[in-house]
Amino acid sequence: MDVCSDFLKLLEIIMLAWKYVLPAAAVGGAAMGWIWSDSDPFASEKTRAASIQVEDKNVALDKRLKELPSRKSIFEHLQSNREFDVLVIGGGATGAGIAVDAQTRGLSTALVEMDDFSSGTSSRSTKLIHGGVRYLQSAILKLDIEQYRMVKEALFERYHLLKVAPHLSSVLPIMLPIYSLWQVPYFYLGIKMYDFVAGKRRLKSSYYISKQKALDLFPLLKKDSLYGALIYYDGQHNDARMNIALILTAIRYGAQCANHVEVVDLLKKTDPDGVTKVCGAKVRDCLTGHQWEIRAKSVVNATGAFCDQIRLMDNPKADLLVVPSQGVHIVLPSYYSPSSTGLLDPSTSDGRVIFFLPWLNMTLAGTTDSPCSITDKPAPAEADVDFILKEIRGYLTPDISVRRGDVMSAWAGLRPLVRDPSKKDTASLARNHIIEVSPSGLVTIAGKDKWKITALRIITELSHLCLFVFHVENGQRIVAWPKRLWIK
Repeated sequence: MDVCSDFLKLLEIIMLAWKYVLPAAAVGGAAMGWIWSDSDPFASEKTRAASIQVEDKNVALDKRLKELPSRKSIFEHLQSNREFDVLVIGGGATGAGIAVDAQTRGLSTALVEMDDFSSGTSSRSTKLIHGGVRYLQSAILKLDIEQYRMVKEALFERYHLLKVAPHLSSVLPIMLPIYSLWQVPYFYLGIKMYDFVAGKRRLKSSYYISKQKALDLFPLLKKDSLYGALIYYDGQHNDARMNIALILTAIRYGAQCANHVEVVDLLKKTDPDGVTKVCGAKVRDCLTGHQWEIRAKSVVNATGAFCDQIRLMDNPKADLLVVPSQGVHIVLPSYYSPSSTGLLDPSTSDGRVIFFLPWLNMTLAGTTDSPCSITDKPAPAEADVDFILKEIRGYLTPDISVRRGDVMSAWAGLRPLVRDPSKKDTASLARNHIIEVSPSGLVTIAGKDKWKITALRIITELSHLCLFVFHVENGQRIVAWPKRLWIK
């Protein structure tokens, strides 16, 4: 192990000791032994690449279609009464990632989305691919091993997503202005820890700049009491296009993906042991009203904030999983920010962070975090827009008037956070995901906070459930995404 790995393992030990060993010293020895083992399935990219295996070496790894099939052709396959290995419900980031992962593993895959692909939460993000600076801060201050691991995994996936989709993503420097002397060491150590956790996959090293350089870089920054700034690097992408590219990649590998197709009920059958199992779904074409059945050996519910609707089709008495939270973003004119540098407000009045980012020759600002009801058309509240404008005024020079009329557009997205009865505020709910397999075999994934910590390949490891839980054995088997797989 190198020094970096030793330090990160030590940090995990401290967090686990705080959470488990001190309250229950009797189990400490076993826990420590587990920590020192190499429990990270993504220990290195080299190891991961080496794990790629194809059972039938005579079968070409790359089986992409040269031409995309028509919608008519896809519907013919979906209505052909064939039995798919996997049926994915939901065409957002998670569902699209699962479809790519399942299809490239050799599983015949169908995907249905009741609206446009990426019409919901997946197109209403902050446009960042990052691990979550706030979550790392919370993990360290609260010695929360789960949030720490979530950030570590997300930083790995940030590196990978930037690598496989360079035409849709880029590295973005983000400035963290410092207005108090004590913040210099505090934020410096925090940002360096962010680099440290990323390890060899950090994008670029963070660094400190003087007050004058900060003002040269961001002329509208408030000058009073400014000491300097930190610059660190994260990823930025076009979320909607990335989602569509994932869908098209899945289709090119043979998946049958259709939008404007709604699941109206789940199909079930009784196995030889007398157990009722989900075996597909009854669907409806939202454009024509035509209904038919799609049979599948496994059904994955990846509908985000709406996952409980599908779960209730499976079991009307099921406890709800999701606590929805609404995040609002606004778009301002381009002169509000430099064209190639973002800004992070690390401490808003409600304890969150706000990003101020260049986006498509405009300036994107957000986000908020407030409880809400589940709706397919979330709308930004005026109070949320005013809150973002108020926080922006605190970081910009008084020479510029931040006006409500400068807001060119705004949108709201729902975060499908996992329910925890002991916690009331959505900001404290973990953005990590859970995978639930119901007694009837419905696989539900819930809890991811948009693209920020989507960690697509980690989420899509649930394809193993289809391989082992459902004993799906057809087709070519790929243990991990191949090196040559690019999102197109």
